[in-house]
Amino acid sequence: MPSRVRRIRRRVAGAWILQPLTGVWLVVLWLLLWGRVSLGLTASGIVVAALVMLAFPLAPIAVEGRPRPLPALRFGVRFAGDVLLASVQVAWLAVRPGPEPETAVIAVPLRTRSDLMLTLVAEALGLVPGSMVVEVDRRARTLYLHLIGVRDRAAVERERLKVHALEARMIRAFGSPDDRAALARDEEDR
Repeated sequence: MPSRVRRIRRRVAGAWILQPLTGVWLVVLWLLLWGRVSLGLTASGIVVAALVMLAFPLAPIAVEGRPRPLPALRFGVRFAGDVLLASVQVAWLAVRPGPEPETAVIAVPLRTRSDLMLTLVAEALGLVPGSMVVEVDRRARTLYLHLIGVRDRAAVERERLKVHALEARMIRAFGSPDDRAALARDEEDR
């Protein structure tokens, strides 16, 4: 067997071993698009999922840190509180009498150098009502957020501080040793 064929076979096997959830998700999506489940559709979904994963492989993401239980618990509790508070605030903005709430788009540079941490922070911010990540500048490590209910520059700065606090909690809970060291240096400088 030529070496090229062996490499392709290893790549196919590696894709299914390293990305099983993606494959399962693609098969489920295929079945949902067809609106029914059958042996033939499932088999064709597996083939389509394999082809999609080979044609469009996911970029590798370096996972350098490990979860730390106590900081992760703190992050989870605080995040749940942030979501609850923001939900009440956005609900009030929707039903209160008066003019429409003011909005703003702000840039928030992050301290992390990890693509995974950048993604996790952006996803967490997207789950909080009243804020939406509209752009991520990976090179500059900057998130651009659309915010609702921002009245003045002081409110913008408060929102930036909230993003930095969320990033700090995320780094303490899931960050790499390098990210935690950078966070500690940054907090000493403040």
